[in-house]
Amino acid sequence: MLEYYPPAGFHFHVQFLNPQFVAIDSMFQSVSGLSSDVETMDVVEGGVNNYKHKLPVSTRYPNLVLKRGLLPDSFLLKWCRDAMENFEFSPLDLMVILLNQQMAPLKAWSIKGAFPVKWDVSEFNAQESSIVVESFELSYKYYTTDVQKLPI
Repeated sequence: MLEYYPPAGFHFHVQFLNPQFVAIDSMFQSVSGLSSDVETMDVVEGGVNNYKHKLPVSTRYPNLVLKRGLLPDSFLLKWCRDAMENFEFSPLDLMVILLNQQMAPLKAWSIKGAFPVKWDVSEFNAQESSIVVESFELSYKYYTTDVQKLPI
């Protein structure tokens, strides 16, 4: 009998597909926003009053949110600041790779045309002893999933 264990959500790797990003730019404590849904349009048919036709229009992707401990000097932060402060956008591709227990890729999301839309830093609180977390929110065109084309 084959036993199956669902993968652990804490074993992942983020890789920016740009040589200027170094290894430290790929270390995150969480990734969210890997989902999609289909937008629909209601169409009313003349003479039919008891229902509307729902037709698919396009696929929508929420923003990707990457969180990590504050890193005061990184290429990722510079890329975000160029977008936020100078309004200079340079869309990039990146991959979010879920790893198995042997560190081998299990599933990958190839994010296309990502650019920063928000940067946030966690609250400073003298009554707590927590690390400062920075969040990067990225908008993107779409993603694909393919384990065979992994760059690692």
